[in-house]
Amino acid sequence: MSLKKNIIANYVSQIYVTAIGILILPYYIEYMGAEAYGLVGFFVLLQAWFNLLDLGLTPTISRETARFKSGATTPLGFRQIYRALNVIFFIIALVGGLSLYLLSEVVARRWLNFDSLDMNNVIFSVKIMALTVAFRWLCGLYRGVITGSESLVWLSYFNIVMATLRSLGVFVVMFEFGFTIFTFFVYQLIIAFVETSVLFNKSRTLLPPINSNLEAIGWSLKPLLPVLKFSMTIAFTASIWVLVTQTDKLVLSNVLPLAEYGYFTLAVLVAGGIMIISGPISNAVLPRMTSLFAQNKNIEMLNVYHSATQLVAIIGGAAAITIFFSAESLLFAWTGDKHLSEAVAPILRLYVIGNSFLIITSFPYYLQYAKGNLKYHLYGNFIFAGILLPAIVLAAKYYGAVGAGYTWVIINLLFLTFWVGFIHYKIEPGLHLKWLFNNVILVCIPAVCVGYITHHIVFEPVTRLDNFYVVISTGMPVFLTSLFFSPIARKILGEKYFNKVMS
Repeated sequence: MSLKKNIIANYVSQIYVTAIGILILPYYIEYMGAEAYGLVGFFVLLQAWFNLLDLGLTPTISRETARFKSGATTPLGFRQIYRALNVIFFIIALVGGLSLYLLSEVVARRWLNFDSLDMNNVIFSVKIMALTVAFRWLCGLYRGVITGSESLVWLSYFNIVMATLRSLGVFVVMFEFGFTIFTFFVYQLIIAFVETSVLFNKSRTLLPPINSNLEAIGWSLKPLLPVLKFSMTIAFTASIWVLVTQTDKLVLSNVLPLAEYGYFTLAVLVAGGIMIISGPISNAVLPRMTSLFAQNKNIEMLNVYHSATQLVAIIGGAAAITIFFSAESLLFAWTGDKHLSEAVAPILRLYVIGNSFLIITSFPYYLQYAKGNLKYHLYGNFIFAGILLPAIVLAAKYYGAVGAGYTWVIINLLFLTFWVGFIHYKIEPGLHLKWLFNNVILVCIPAVCVGYITHHIVFEPVTRLDNFYVVISTGMPVFLTSLFFSPIARKILGEKYFNKVMS
């Protein structure tokens, strides 16, 4: 399968899975209630924290599968690594899942705060969560094999099917058996079992055959020793990311009542859509910048760096500014729930701005990656986590979701202002101010001004359609302003217009 088809299939499935996950959220709250949805949000949180136990193993099996396909390892060597990782994954799933299962009553009684839900149902739900999370954890190994084999088109279709079953299929079942947390979590467990079974069987078909009479796979963990360093490097970066992005959610799951935690989860998931914007761009930019640097084309590499930053500032910045100024209208147009819109909007505004700072802050990583020096990236992760984690724990504990949101904005802004400048000074002196002004400030500040003006002159919306119009009438001028003030966008659009006139 061609690289182009793999990339397109991957992006289509990623967009679909993310979109359906976000669009379906208000219906959970409408049919199940805010407290029940808060429990769903806690379920999502558990899956994220369970990923801390990955230890870089999923990227490792993906890399080893790709190396086997290229002839770098033997069939026996690859099967030995696969079996060793199978053992580790199964042990972690068993220990992690069983621990959470046994602690389910403690979690329900001492950690979660709820009023209307039945205690026994919540305890049962946490037990089912433990089993479901363990099954989904096992999927990581099998997805790694499929990804490394470049069967991404198949995997993309499968992800779309599973996302549809998880998000839409559950409503079909709940219409029949009732909109209860019991029905929801039992259904999710069944889907997780099906997902694991299909991925396991698919990965087995991709394993190379060996002659069992001549070659013994064995049950040793020694085959993992050569790839241990790679796994630990990935594990460190992934662990920092989980800690940075999930600590506030963990603290607030204990501090907030489940109903309020449900609203917080909704805001964070919607704001997380901003993060998706940088994904496709980074995947395209990293290999290009690396190749240009290897060819000693430093100027061309920096041109790509500037262009990519402006592109993210235009798209991500415009989206963030639009959501910031029309958060309540967006939520009401989407959900039709006035109370929900008023409760979620303040949190959404803060997290969407914090995330917009974060996607710009990530750009120096691309420059370090291209130059093959991630030293400052690792230092930055340490510093970022060291400052953010205690600050967000205190803010969440004493000031709730809004306090966590302000902390997220302030620390991301400080890192964008100071740490990014330090990295640029170290690896590309003289770049920072030009990069920040031309690619970010020049594009975003005029858009902020237009968003502010538009927000204050549009009519007072009443219906859901009115609110949708407010979002569009805010977003379009903001986006067009970003385009107009982008030097690269003006150049490209000007050349196209000039060529059209001349022809």
